Amino acid sequence: MSEKSNCCNTTDDCCRECAVKTVGSSLSLSDVLGAWKVRWGIGRMDYSVAPGLYALGEPDNSSPVFVSANYKLTFDTLRKNLDGLNCWLLILDTNGINVWCAAGKGTFGTDELIHRIEASELSKFVSHKKLVLPQLGAPGISAHEVKRHSGFDVNYGPVRASDIKEYVNAGYKTTKEMRTVQFSLWDRLVLTPMELIPALKCSLPIFGVMLIANQFAATPFDKTDIVAHAGAVAAGTVLTPALLPYIPGKAFSIKGWLLGLGCTASILGLSGKLKKESRLLSAGYLLLFPAISAFLAMNFTGASTYTSPSGVKREVERALPLIVAAGAAGAALTLGAHLFRRGRAAR
Repeated sequence: MSEKSNCCNTTDDCCRECAVKTVGSSLSLSDVLGAWKVRWGIGRMDYSVAPGLYALGEPDNSSPVFVSANYKLTFDTLRKNLDGLNCWLLILDTNGINVWCAAGKGTFGTDELIHRIEASELSKFVSHKKLVLPQLGAPGISAHEVKRHSGFDVNYGPVRASDIKEYVNAGYKTTKEMRTVQFSLWDRLVLTPMELIPALKCSLPIFGVMLIANQFAATPFDKTDIVAHAGAVAAGTVLTPALLPYIPGKAFSIKGWLLGLGCTASILGLSGKLKKESRLLSAGYLLLFPAISAFLAMNFTGASTYTSPSGVKREVERALPLIVAAGAAGAALTLGAHLFRRGRAAR
């Protein structure tokens, strides 16, 4: 990206050009590496571009205006898929959040869109009054308010950026397929690192507690405990998103709990602990680890197209107290059994 620098400082039009950033459709190695890093949670909160008006190619006053968020991953995906088009990109300040999430939070919203139209002096660059917005941004936008305050009409384009060129070539008409929100296995798996990495970071103190407790525990924690915890994390952050459409239940917490229960029972069964150890310890495992899976799976509601803000709020209010209660009881039973009750195998 670069600022237009051919200003002669003699006309208003030229000075307006200086305020427009030019951008290409090709992604650099730095762009690709940056996208990979944020997928794995590295620098996620700082991955943004400056809001404002951008020129892609060589747009004129009749070129289309596409509105998007200033999350750089979203920005790069959009410009990459507009290769060959001469157009304007009006980028809103969404605090570095993608369009769909920002629309739910209100940052990809009516007031910001109106403000950005005025701040960029968009009407001086285009002779038409048409804006093309991503369909997933619709919850945050009041089209009639935008029209009333700015004079610009809001038009919703395809769900996927890859369909925009076809949409333009068809005279700005969308097909049913373009309007359909897809959330394929690949779409879900791409998002899992953002859930997995924080969960693994939180796991380090737990492993630390196990090592410290082993110095004086009656029944030391062993590899089965580590595998059971790892299985709970994997069930909540990877398996639940991957198998989301196929797991019974509507609530994400229930889906995660079911997978966590299955993983925990399988690991304990294969290790023989369900037979060798006390019922107290087994109960602790079966309360604690599925609760971890349920909590981690519930976090995925913010990344899924299956949910709504009101639905997420309702699930959190109902499920969180149960998850906390089960997790606390399970942790107490598990720690108590390890610290004070000697296992049969150790006698």
